[in-house]
Amino acid sequence: MSPVGTGADGPAGAPEVPDCLFCRIVAGTEDAQVVVRTQDTVAFLDVRPLFKGHTLVVPVRHVVTLADLPTALAEPFLTAVQRVAAAVPTAFGAQGTFVAMNNVVSQSVPHLHAHVVPRTKGDGLRGFFWPRTKYADDGDAAAHAQRLRAAVAGSA
Repeated sequence: MSPVGTGADGPAGAPEVPDCLFCRIVAGTEDAQVVVRTQDTVAFLDVRPLFKGHTLVVPVRHVVTLADLPTALAEPFLTAVQRVAAAVPTAFGAQGTFVAMNNVVSQSVPHLHAHVVPRTKGDGLRGFFWPRTKYADDGDAAAHAQRLRAAVAGSA
C-alpha cells in the first residue's frame, strides 16, 4: 500500500474529473496518505483532521452526493467505510468512531466522501463546533497512515 499517491497498488492516470481534488487523489496525480484502496474505493487521511487518524473514504467513480451513488457501488462504498471504522479504534486507541457525510451543504469537495473520525470520551467534539488539529509534519501523518493501514490489514 503506497502511503502517498497510488504507487504500484493503484491506477495512476488522468483523473475522472480533472478539477476534482478527490478524483486527482484517486488517479494518483495528487498526493495523499492513502490507507486503503480497493477497485471501487480509496481511503486517505484528511489533511485538516478533527483528530489525528481522521480518514476520508471516497468512491473511485466521481459522484457528488450519496443520492448520486449507483446502487451497485453502495455496497462496496459502505463496506470500505465499515472496514476503516472497525480499524480506527485498534490503530489509534480510540473508544469508537464518528462517521459522517455531507451532501452539498458543508461539502468542501464536491465528490462523495465519508468521514471516519477516531473518538474518545471527553475528546472535545461537541455538536457541529468541531476542533481541528494538525499533523506535526509529513512524517507524523505518514506514521498515522501506517498505523491505520496495519489495523485495516489485520481486520481483513
